[in-house]
Amino acid sequence: MPYAAITYRIKPGHEDEIAEIFAGFQRVDTPDLGEGAGRLVGTAVFVKDDVLVRVIHYEGEFAAVGRHMATQRGVHLLEEKLAPYLATPRDTSSPQAFGRYFADAAMRCVSQLSAAGTPS
Repeated sequence: MPYAAITYRIKPGHEDEIAEIFAGFQRVDTPDLGEGAGRLVGTAVFVKDDVLVRVIHYEGEFAAVGRHMATQRGVHLLEEKLAPYLATPRDTSSPQAFGRYFADAAMRCVSQLSAAGTPS
């Protein structure tokens, strides 16, 4: 099952405020990405100085993750709350704009290792 990482450039010194925003995050209504496209397995969020990274564990197509997240009310509420802490504003107001941001913010994956297939 693949992982992806999405970056956010943030204003430094606001780690506690950002942690509070994510603590109140409204989870997606379903982990199913729709039409057999896959599912969300889990997420984690990390913050340090001027970088916030959201790690997404998923099954299926990464593009389907972005399409699914773009339709989630909780994601849009989170984006509104994060806006004052972003170093660079971004447009996530529509599913199309969110999809563009989501694709552009994805980090290049250089390695994914799994215990599957490893001798015990």
